[in-house]
Amino acid sequence: MLTLCTCIDAQRVAFYMFKRLYHWTLLLAESPRATWALGAIAFAESSFFPVPPDVILVPMSLARPKRAWFYAGICTIASVLGGILGYGIGLLLWDTLGHWLIDLYGYASRMDTVKAGYDKWGWLFILVKGLTPIPFKLVTIVSGVLEYNFALFVGLSLLTRGARFFILAGLLHKFGEPIKALLERHFATFMILVVVTIVGGFWLAGKMF
Repeated sequence: MLTLCTCIDAQRVAFYMFKRLYHWTLLLAESPRATWALGAIAFAESSFFPVPPDVILVPMSLARPKRAWFYAGICTIASVLGGILGYGIGLLLWDTLGHWLIDLYGYASRMDTVKAGYDKWGWLFILVKGLTPIPFKLVTIVSGVLEYNFALFVGLSLLTRGARFFILAGLLHKFGEPIKALLERHFATFMILVVVTIVGGFWLAGKMF
């Protein structure tokens, strides 16, 4: 009985914490710092940071649905700029920072396989992986390491990241109210799904890289 009560109390505490986080994010959407925070996360996620901007993009777009397209644009531009930084890390800092980041995520031993794939399917590699939960930083750093055509890399990044964020913005704009009501009740589940997506993305990258 004591164990059951402890478990219920822990669930209540977790629910309260997630609820506070959700409402903090909604308040952030109304603040002048909102777009800067969103852009910073989107930028960092494309080069070194593990958390995707969706964590803030979704609540912000639900708080102000008419600005969902604007937020998607911020994410797209910042993500591509972050991708350029990731490309630079791979191209210029591979022996230090680049190799350390790739090794940190467990993909250093697969570089020969990745290079062979890039030689044949480089454009498809960037397009597909930019749309999936696979961490985009792995794509950007590897593109720099292998000196993939820079102009093509930027163009493909704009296309795939833009599609990813604008499709999400469209869904939030169209179904904002039902999603917001659902998120109000199940924000803890949403955060768990985000964590699962991040972990699953790295696992999937390990299978595909």
